[in-house]
Amino acid sequence: MSIVILQADSTMRIIDPTRIENFFKINKGVTPEVWENVAIDGAILLGICVAVWIISRWVAKVLMKSISGKTKTEFDDHLMKYNFFKWIANIIPAIIIEFQEHTLLSKILNDHSLFYKLTDALIVILITRVIISFINASRDYLGNKPGLKDKPLYSYAQLTKIFIYFFAGILVFSILSEKSPIYFLSAMGAMTAVLLLIFKDTILGFVASIQLSANDMVRIGDWVSMPKYGADGDVVEINLTTIKVKNFDNTITTIPTYSFISDSFKNWRGMEESEGRRIKRAVNIKIDSIQFCNSEMLESFSNIQLIQEYISVKQKEISDYNRDNDFDNTKLINGRSLTNVGVFRIYLESYLKHNPIINKNMTCMVRQLAPSEKGLPIEIYAFSKEKNWTRFENIMADLFDHITAATQDFQLEIFQNPTGSDFNNIVK
Repeated sequence: MSIVILQADSTMRIIDPTRIENFFKINKGVTPEVWENVAIDGAILLGICVAVWIISRWVAKVLMKSISGKTKTEFDDHLMKYNFFKWIANIIPAIIIEFQEHTLLSKILNDHSLFYKLTDALIVILITRVIISFINASRDYLGNKPGLKDKPLYSYAQLTKIFIYFFAGILVFSILSEKSPIYFLSAMGAMTAVLLLIFKDTILGFVASIQLSANDMVRIGDWVSMPKYGADGDVVEINLTTIKVKNFDNTITTIPTYSFISDSFKNWRGMEESEGRRIKRAVNIKIDSIQFCNSEMLESFSNIQLIQEYISVKQKEISDYNRDNDFDNTKLINGRSLTNVGVFRIYLESYLKHNPIINKNMTCMVRQLAPSEKGLPIEIYAFSKEKNWTRFENIMADLFDHITAATQDFQLEIFQNPTGSDFNNIVK
């Protein structure tokens, strides 16, 4: 007997039943009574499986959710988030069918039937999903631990999932083709070059993530700067192939993990873990305003509390030196004399040492840099106790507000390029 099928184009197609029997590996000579018994038993089994599936899904959704809300650990909450118990609920009916199908269908299907293979493959896929959800939950749970927050758990989780998917795929193909998994693994050996090309970024990212973790180069939460990729912000995620940086303008920059090994970048973690944040900025003093200090200037400087003692000691030291060496005091250039820029530098040193926001245990100095066409740079090199970016900028602004205003008391001028009003004054 043949089977007639009406196709979409209204034409008739005759299918040979033997082809269907061979495809599903149906035993020959099965009587209608056997088909009827199998259909009844199959319906009963299907009903039992549906009932078990509904009950187990309810337990996973309602009961486990209630239990997880009462426990102290957060791990079960992460398991619920990734549907770990729901996937287990899906496995139970498949396992029941797996144990009963060989008994129920043995009269109509032989041992190599496609139905048996599909059931086995389905169980492998469901078990794979259970393992993947467990890995995801473990990754999130461990990522909240203080000692593991800065570790590239996403990279390790992704790599583990790749291997699991890989071996699950081999098992499924092995079940469907009735060949040993070793057969597929040996065949994969001949495709090594192709696989290396396909998974090049994954392999490079995996090697880079191990190096980053082993050398403690980058952690989640680190402030990193990588101008090549326009990144300047905090690391929010370290994956197998990419690292995500949330910039301070709230944009996200995705950088290949391997770039943190092959290219240069700046990690500000050392600053955050140290005792202070560096202040390194200079003011350019106009060369024309630099001069020797006369008696009137020294008398004015002696009223500045931070340098009163210095002026007194230096005046006596210089006076004794000039007298002992018989220098002519009518010209300040003769012998030794203080300069307004030199006294200003001493004032700044004293100001920094008396400033409570400056860390005295770290380098603190005021130095002259090489003169240039923009004047004589006087650089402040010190470390602030405050490391928070916003408060640090406020502190540095207050510091240089004071320094800029203090130049006038030392009869110094800060260099600036001439503007329109300066040219107008020249014309007048």
